[in-house]
Amino acid sequence: MGGIVQRIVGALTGAKARAEAEKPHFQRDYERHVRNLKESHPLDEAMSLAVGGHYDIQGRIHLELLRSLGLKDGDSLIDLGCGSGRTARQLAASGSYSYLGIDVVEDLIDYARAHTPADYRFHISTDLKIPAADASADIVTSFSLFTHLLHEETYLYMEEVRRVLRPGGTFLFSFLEFGSRDHFSVFAGSVEQQRNGTKPVLNMFIERNVIELWAKKLGFAVETYIDGNREIVPGGGLGQTGAVLRRLER
Repeated sequence: MGGIVQRIVGALTGAKARAEAEKPHFQRDYERHVRNLKESHPLDEAMSLAVGGHYDIQGRIHLELLRSLGLKDGDSLIDLGCGSGRTARQLAASGSYSYLGIDVVEDLIDYARAHTPADYRFHISTDLKIPAADASADIVTSFSLFTHLLHEETYLYMEEVRRVLRPGGTFLFSFLEFGSRDHFSVFAGSVEQQRNGTKPVLNMFIERNVIELWAKKLGFAVETYIDGNREIVPGGGLGQTGAVLRRLER
C-alpha cells in the first residue's frame, strides 16, 4: 500500500514540476519572486516590493506623466504589466477611465483588483497577447515590464500594442539602458546575483537605437524620452528611462 502511495505522490510531484518548467520564464520567475516576498514581508509591503517599491509615489508619477501626455476622462487605457495596481489605484482616484490591467501573476492581479473599482478589468496573460480589439485603446502603458523580457518578447508585445492602439494613440513605457550611468548599478547587482545563484528575475537592457529601429519597423513615431532622474512629483522621478511613442496612421 505504501508503495502505491509513494508512486502516486511521485507522479503528482513530477507532473507539478513539469507544469512549472513549461511556464514562460517571466511567469515562473515572478511567481517565485512574489511568493518569496509574501513569505518574508507583510502583504502590503510585499505587493509594493513586487513592483520595485515606492508604491504610492510611483503610481503618482505614472499618473502625472499620463496627464502630461493628454490623458482625459473617458479615455481607454491598457496597463501592460499592471502588477499589484500602483498605477490603477491612482487612476481610479483621479478620474473616469476604461481600464484594462494585464499581468502574469495571479496574486498581483488579486491585490490590484481588491483595491480598484469594480469596473476595472484585469486579465492574466502569459502568451504575449493583449486581449483587446484592434484600434480600441487611446493609451497603452508598460512600466518596468520590458526590463524582465527578452528582446524578442518585447517586440511581440510591441506588435500587439500597435494593433490595439488607435491611430495617433500613445504608448508610454519604461526601460533600462546602458547609456544611463545611473542604471549600471542594476546591471552590477544582477552580475553579483548571478555569481551567487540568487538572481530572482531577468533584468534586460534596451538602448535607444534599438527602440528607434523597432518603432520604425512597427509603425510608431518616437516622440520623446524621459530622464529617469527628472522630478515628476515632489521628491520623485521615474527611475528607469521613459519612452513616448505614437502610433502612426499606416
